[in-house]
Amino acid sequence: MAMIVSGKEAGKGQKLAMDAGKYVRYTPEQVEALERVYNECPKPSSLRRQQLIRECPILSNIDPKQVKVWFQNRRCREKQKKEACRLQAVNRKLTAMNKLLMEENDRLQKQVSQLVCENGYMRQQLHNASVATTDTSCESVVTSGQHHHQQNPTPQCPPKDPNNPAGLLAIAEETLAEFLSKATGTAVEWVQMVGMKPGPDSIGIVAVSHNCSGVAARACGLVNLEPTKVAEILKDRLSWYNDCRCLDLLTVIPTGNGGNIELLYMQTYAPTTLASARDFWILRYTTCLEDGSLVICERSLTPSTGGPVGPAASDFIRATMLPSGYLIRPCDGGGSMMHIVDHVDLDVWSVPEVIRPLYESPEILAQKMTLAALRHIRQISQEASGEIAYVGRHQPAVLRTFIRRLSRGFNDAVNGFADDGWSLMGSDGVKDVTIAINSSLNKFHRSHFNSSTVFSGIGCGILCAKASMLLQNVPPALLVCFLREHRSEWADFGVDAYSASSLRASPYAVPGVRSGSNFVGNQIILPLAHTTEHEETLEVVRIVDHGFNQDDVLSRNIHLLQLCRGVDENAAGACAQLVFAPIDESFADDTPLLTSGFCIIPLDSRPDGPKATRTLDLASTLEVGSGAAAHTANETTCSAFNSRSVLTVAFQFTYENHLRENVAAMARQYVRSVVTSVQRVAMAIAPSRLGSHVGAKQPLASPEAHTLAQWIFRSYRFHIGVDLFQADSQTSESLLKNLWHHSDAIVPSIFNFANQAGLDMLETTRVALQDITLEKILDDSSRKVLYAEFPKIMQQGFAYLPAGICSSSMGRPISYEQVVAWKVLNDVDSPHCLAFMFVNWSFV
Repeated sequence: MAMIVSGKEAGKGQKLAMDAGKYVRYTPEQVEALERVYNECPKPSSLRRQQLIRECPILSNIDPKQVKVWFQNRRCREKQKKEACRLQAVNRKLTAMNKLLMEENDRLQKQVSQLVCENGYMRQQLHNASVATTDTSCESVVTSGQHHHQQNPTPQCPPKDPNNPAGLLAIAEETLAEFLSKATGTAVEWVQMVGMKPGPDSIGIVAVSHNCSGVAARACGLVNLEPTKVAEILKDRLSWYNDCRCLDLLTVIPTGNGGNIELLYMQTYAPTTLASARDFWILRYTTCLEDGSLVICERSLTPSTGGPVGPAASDFIRATMLPSGYLIRPCDGGGSMMHIVDHVDLDVWSVPEVIRPLYESPEILAQKMTLAALRHIRQISQEASGEIAYVGRHQPAVLRTFIRRLSRGFNDAVNGFADDGWSLMGSDGVKDVTIAINSSLNKFHRSHFNSSTVFSGIGCGILCAKASMLLQNVPPALLVCFLREHRSEWADFGVDAYSASSLRASPYAVPGVRSGSNFVGNQIILPLAHTTEHEETLEVVRIVDHGFNQDDVLSRNIHLLQLCRGVDENAAGACAQLVFAPIDESFADDTPLLTSGFCIIPLDSRPDGPKATRTLDLASTLEVGSGAAAHTANETTCSAFNSRSVLTVAFQFTYENHLRENVAAMARQYVRSVVTSVQRVAMAIAPSRLGSHVGAKQPLASPEAHTLAQWIFRSYRFHIGVDLFQADSQTSESLLKNLWHHSDAIVPSIFNFANQAGLDMLETTRVALQDITLEKILDDSSRKVLYAEFPKIMQQGFAYLPAGICSSSMGRPISYEQVVAWKVLNDVDSPHCLAFMFVNWSFV
C-alpha cells in the first residue's frame, strides 16, 4: 500500500513538472531561501508556499507548482539519504557480525577437533585399563605407577607476593588469560539465551552458562563508539548497573605494558527484603592486545588467588567475581565490537531456599549486568549520532540521571542500610510488613535529593513500609503493565496526596486508608523518554483530582515521575519494575525524589509451556473501575504457565516526629491494602482464569478476531481492488497473523481490535483500546477531513485521506502520510464498521 502511495505521489510530481513546461534551475540564493523554509516545515501547505513566494522576491519568477515540486523532491532526497545511511549502518553491522560468526565457527570447529581427540584418548585409556586388569603382578603395577609419577611431576606455580606490584601483575595476567578463554574460547559451555535472536536489528549475540561454577553470561555486539570511549563508559558501572550501590577505587598501579591495575570495592543491592546484599573485592586489569584490542578484565581477590585483603561491611555478604570483563575490538570504518563476560558466584547457600533461583539464574545475571551494559552503550551511541530524538527541555543525560535516581531510591528503600541511617520500628504483632525509619537525612540529601528544602521542618524523617511475597503463575511483565495502566485498582488518592504534600509548604493530615477502590481521580500518562528497545520508559503521570479535597490544601493535580521497565514478556530472566516519586509542577533537574513502587523478579527463567503472551484484556475476569460485570473466562483452553516470581513492594513517606506513629500505622495498613489488591489482580491474570484466546503480543485470538480479520481483508480487496497483504493462504489464522504483523497501523472504528502497529502507534493495550475514540486521537483538521469524506466512504466504499496529525493515548503527536479508510462488510455484505490504515506513521 505504501508503494502505491509513493508511486501516486511520484506521478503527481511528474505531472506538475510537465505542467511547468520547462526544467527549472534555481540560483544559490533561491535554494537557500527554500532550504530555510524546509528546515522549519518540510511539508508546507499551499498557503504557506504562496506566502513564501510573496515574502521572497527572489522566488517571484517561480511558478507555485514548481515550488511544490521542489519540496517534494527535497523530501524524497532526504528520505533517500536517511535510507542510505541506514543501509550503510546495517551493512557495517552485518559485516562485523559475519566476522564474529566466522570466529565462532572456527572456535566450534576447534572444539569439535578437541572433543574428537579427547574421545580417542579416552578410548585408549579404557583399552589400557582393561589390559592392566589382566596383569596380576603387583610389582608391575607399582613400578609402572612410580615410573609414571617420575615422568609427570606435579607442576609447581611460582609463588606470588601479594604485597608487591609484580605479584598483582601475575594475578592480572592469569585473569586476562582466563577471561579471553571465556570471551572467545571454550572455557565455559555457552548456550544461546532464550528470546535473543541474532540479526541486523538485534542488540547482539547473547549466551548464558550451562553447568559451570557460579553463573555466567556473555554478549557480543557492535556499537558506533570508539574503543576508548566504550571502555570509559563500562568502567563507570554506577551509570548503567542499577544494582550497584557504590564502586570505590582504592588503588591504581601502572604496569609496564601501558595498562594499569586497579583495586576496587563494590557493593550491590539485594533484590528483595528476604536476603542480604552482596559486596565484592576486585582486581581490575586494563591493557591492550597486540591486535589493537582493548581489554578490561576483573576478578575477586580471595585467599586462594592471593592479593591484599579488602574492606568488609556488616550488612553485606562477600560474593566472588570469577574472571570476567570486556574485550573491545576496533572495527573497520569506525565503531567497536564488544565482547562482554560476566561470571559471579553469589554464595547461593546463604539465602533462603525459596529465592535461591534468583542467585542461580544466568538469565537474570544477563539481564541485570551483561545486557544492561550493552544497552546503555548502544543508547549513548544512538544519542550521540542523533538517531534518538527527545522531546521536552530535559537533555538525555538528565533523563538517564532521573532513571538512575528512581532505581537507586527504590533499592535503598528495599535494603534499608544502617550506614544510610535506616533503623527498624517494632511491628504491630504481624510481621508481613516491615517498617523502617530514617531521621539522618544529611546523607540522604547528598545521595538522592540534592535539596534540603523538602525537609526543612525540625524533627522530620522518612518512613518506609515494605514487604515481599511470592506469586504463582503470574507473568511479571503482564502484572506490571496492569498496575501501570490501572492505578485505580490498587492506589489510594489520599495516600498519593499525602506523599505529594512533602513537596509543599502546607502541612497535610495523615489520611486513613479505605478499603476497596479509593482512586477518585483519573491518570494521564505523559511519556518523557524510552530506551531503544523500550525495555525502560520514563514518564510523568498526572493524577487529576475529581472531588478529593481536604481544606483546599490538595485540590490541585498530583504529578508523579514514573519508571516502568521489563515489560517484554518474552525476555528470559527480565525483572519487571514500576517505581514512581511525586514531583512538583516545575520538574527541575534537581527535583527531590522519594521513590516507591513494585519490583517483580521471575524465579523460573523459562516458562513451562506456551509463552505468556496474553493481553491485559481482563474485562471478563476483573472488575476494572466501577460497574463492570465479572465474567468467567474460558478455562478449558488455557495452557498452564507453571512459574513463580517474587514481588517486592516499598512505599516511602515523610513524617514529623509527633506524627511518626500515625504515619507508620497508615503506611502499614496501606501496604497491606496494596498487597491485597495485587493478589486480586494476580489471580485474574493467572492462566487458570485467562483463556488462551486473548493475545497481546501475538494474535492468539478469539473466533471474533478471526472473523473480523477475514472481513477487513475481504472488504479491502472488494472496495479497492488489490490485496491488503500477500497471504500464504486464505485461512482465517493466516489472515489474522498477516494483519497482526502488517507494518501500517490498522484500527477499526469500533476500537475493539488493532494490529500490533496500531497498538504501538496508539501506545495502548487491547483493554485500554476500548476507551479510545476517533475524536480523541484526531486533531481538528483531520476530523474535518474525515467528516467531509464520510459520505464518499459510505457511497464508494473507501477513501484516501491526506497526511495529517493525530495523538496517541499518551498524548504524543503522530504524523502520517495518508489514511486509507474503507467500509468493512460482514458475511451478508452489510456494513459492520469502518477500518482505518495509517500509512507510514511516526512519532513527531
